[in-house]
Parts: sequence; C-alpha cells; structure tokens
Amino acid sequence: MLKKALLMGLCVVCIGGGLAASTATAESGVKTFKNCTELNKVYKGGVAQSASVKNKGGKTKFKPFVSSALYNANKKLDRDKDLIACEK
Repeated sequence: MLKKALLMGLCVVCIGGGLAASTATAESGVKTFKNCTELNKVYKGGVAQSASVKNKGGKTKFKPFVSSALYNANKKLDRDKDLIACEK
C-alpha cells in the first residue's frame, strides 16, 4: 500500500514537472525587445503576425519576418496597430 502511494506521488510530480518545463521552454524561446532599434538589428523588416497582413504606413524597404508568437511578445512595439511591429 505504501509503495503504491509513493509510486502515485512520484508519477504526479513527474507529470507536473514535465508540464512546467515544457511551458518554460515555450515561453523562453520567444525574445522580447525593448524598442524597435533593438528588434530591427535582428529583424530588419520588423515582425508580422501573419503573411497576409498589409502595411498601413506606406512603402517599406524590407519584408517583415512572419511569426505570430514573436509578434505577440513584441506587440507593444506596433504603434500603428497594422499587425507589423517595427516595419522599415
């Protein structure tokens, strides 16, 4: 009976720890930037939420990198709310 209880407790800890580790990995994989200058050093054309979004600000020099996770992490940098952060 004691072995069964210990085994069940160990299983719960392992499953819970595995879920926490996968969440931390997913969150740490997306980088947030302080400002557009920092973001544009890595992504010259900015970051778009999807490939189908259109720039409201006019003509741009570079094509934006498409990543919904990266866009959502840096959404505060999209001043014109056209779903492209820091477009150039």
